[in-house]
Amino acid sequence: MELQDGEVGSAIRTEGADEETGGLKLPSMSDPPVLAEQPLEPELLELIEEGDAETGEGDDGHKMKILSAIEDTSGDAGSGKSGALDEFAKQFHHWLRLFMMVPFVVLGDRIRAQAAQYQDLRVKLQQARIPVSYEMYVSSSLFYSAVAGIIGAILGLVISFVVIWVIGLPDKITKLTFSESTAWLIDYKWIFLTLFLIVFLSIVLGGIVYVLFLLYPSFKASGRKGDIDRNLPYAVTFMYALSNGGMNIVEIFRSLAECKDTYGEVANEVDTVVRDMEYFGHDLRTALRNTSELTPSAKFQDLMHNLLSVIDSGGDIPRYFKDKSDQYLKEAIIDQKGYLETLGLIAESYVTAFVAGPLFVIIMGVMMVLMGSGNDMMLYAIIYAVIPIGSVMFVVMINMLSPSASGTPALLSTRAKIHHDVVMPPELAHLKADKNAPADPEIERLLGLKKRWARFIKSKQTLAVRQTLKDPLKSVKRSPANILLVSAPAALIVFAVAYMTHRHELLSFDLAVTFLDDYLVYALYISLVPLAFFHEKKMARERKLQKQIPDFLGRMASTNETGMTIRDSIKLMAKSDTGAISKQIKLVWKDIDWGLDVNDALTRFANRIRTHVVARSITLITRANESSGDVGEVLSVAARDAESEQTLRKERAMNMMIYIVIIYISFVVFVGVIYVITDSFLTQMAIAGEEMEASGAAGGGGFLGAFDLDAYKRMFFHASLIQGFCSGLIAGVMGEGSVMSGLKHSMIMMTVALLIFKLAVGGV
Repeated sequence: MELQDGEVGSAIRTEGADEETGGLKLPSMSDPPVLAEQPLEPELLELIEEGDAETGEGDDGHKMKILSAIEDTSGDAGSGKSGALDEFAKQFHHWLRLFMMVPFVVLGDRIRAQAAQYQDLRVKLQQARIPVSYEMYVSSSLFYSAVAGIIGAILGLVISFVVIWVIGLPDKITKLTFSESTAWLIDYKWIFLTLFLIVFLSIVLGGIVYVLFLLYPSFKASGRKGDIDRNLPYAVTFMYALSNGGMNIVEIFRSLAECKDTYGEVANEVDTVVRDMEYFGHDLRTALRNTSELTPSAKFQDLMHNLLSVIDSGGDIPRYFKDKSDQYLKEAIIDQKGYLETLGLIAESYVTAFVAGPLFVIIMGVMMVLMGSGNDMMLYAIIYAVIPIGSVMFVVMINMLSPSASGTPALLSTRAKIHHDVVMPPELAHLKADKNAPADPEIERLLGLKKRWARFIKSKQTLAVRQTLKDPLKSVKRSPANILLVSAPAALIVFAVAYMTHRHELLSFDLAVTFLDDYLVYALYISLVPLAFFHEKKMARERKLQKQIPDFLGRMASTNETGMTIRDSIKLMAKSDTGAISKQIKLVWKDIDWGLDVNDALTRFANRIRTHVVARSITLITRANESSGDVGEVLSVAARDAESEQTLRKERAMNMMIYIVIIYISFVVFVGVIYVITDSFLTQMAIAGEEMEASGAAGGGGFLGAFDLDAYKRMFFHASLIQGFCSGLIAGVMGEGSVMSGLKHSMIMMTVALLIFKLAVGGV
């Protein structure tokens, strides 16, 4: 029996190996593989092909079989070599730890005696959650500083050798004067230079390493503070929803601590409360007080202090969490406005410093060169160093200031595991028919079972191939960066073919540079245009889905209020067409209809969409459903959370649109001025200079002397391309918070610059 297109034999099991949870069962020795006759949604096949990507878990039993097979087949061949490497690594690690302990043994008592001096470091280590005592940390910093100092000394010795013996010292290094009695020191200046470089580099490198070690806990604590403040409003909403459902505060903390992938460092902070109670035997009040004293976030500290007051006074904890949730929502709106104002200031600064500023410097540099009082180094520095480096600095600064969560959220774990690798049992795999043996019904049955297993495995492989042929760009749509595996080699091939075709024509430096200009730009287009295209398609799909998430959650809340369960609500919505999210709702219902738990089906829905809003909402709903089953208020809270997130996103897009337009206008002005300078001013100056030289006029070699017009055209062409690429990235980071989103702006601006110079200016 072969699988038809759109059919699959899937196997689902639940933790604890309970086969009566509603999931489909794996074929066993006694049960031959049964092929499901139900249509498979594409997402289930995706999980079967990708493995347990959503759960982050694999089939432990199957892994053990693989490891056992590896040990049986290759253990003898590589055991000697592997054992020697392991022994060497252990010895190296052992001696390294011994050397690192030397500063602690020698200076440990002195460091402890100066505990007050390291009080701030002790607090920062605890806030950064670095599990090292301050004595050991300071000792490690001294050890690595000494290592860096030794490296600096060796580096100074090498530099001294190169400067003194390879390059040679000049006759006069400084302006110091020596009397007759000290003139003999000049003969030994190479010794003093060597000592100076050795001591200087040792102190500099050792000091830098020591300072970085001391500052690292502060940087990490600051990063944790930003993550806590960013996720705290959503974590408070989570705690409010669960407390409103009747869960006690300890269970709420325990549930929140398990959601580290969703709530980040807030979950880690709450986990310390749970740890203090479960492992150290502290009561809730003591655990809350300890955590609030060591947290790097003032907001989290305020939340814990006020929660203590509510607990002591016997107040309404759900009401407290609701008030805090509303407060943080209002603060998020205020913070968003402040961030947008800061972003506007950054945009104006960028336009002034790295668009108008370089343009002014370029004009002044050209005028100075024409008058014979300057050189091209300033122009080269502005175009090839200042503009790209400055743009990168602005991108990093904007990302650091961004208050919203960025990147793709982690996959949520599910209880059900979908097995994608079907391996024939060893008993069947090694079973062979003996023609001379008498007929045995049991052997015949096993041989028939082996054939069915073989057909089953072949069917799955065939279905995987069919699915790949049906949608070959599936992985690219899911992760646009995968297209670089094709586009980047294609760009290299085009460049290599072009070089092999034109290599006989590249007889001069100018022709070689012109060739590189053309085909490097074309290679960049081939590499990045597909990436930008698929990224924008993915973002457009996500935007459509996110717009409908609040409505989806709101409809679930409305139907739940009428007495319907989540399962019935999803079944009802799967029958209607509600836009881009309809397909996803239908897939959720198919998962449930095929035997998956409602929570697992919703978790798979969140893992397919992979956005922070959906991950938070589904985590909230599934946790509430596990605890009490009363999710009416939770659904309303999740819908409000998603709606507020969508509102903030729209407000940012609308406010930043004006600055994106400003960046486009400034780039057009930049390219326009460069075009006028190149096509009109420099061309006329070059003609005038040639005429003066031809006529032999005095000063023909100075003011308005002949110069290489093509070199300036090429330089300004590069300036326009670099400015367009960098400005596009800035526009993407400001408008959508992503460098990848800036690629489309970069391609547009580079195309404008390319067309102007190729069609209007020429010579490039």
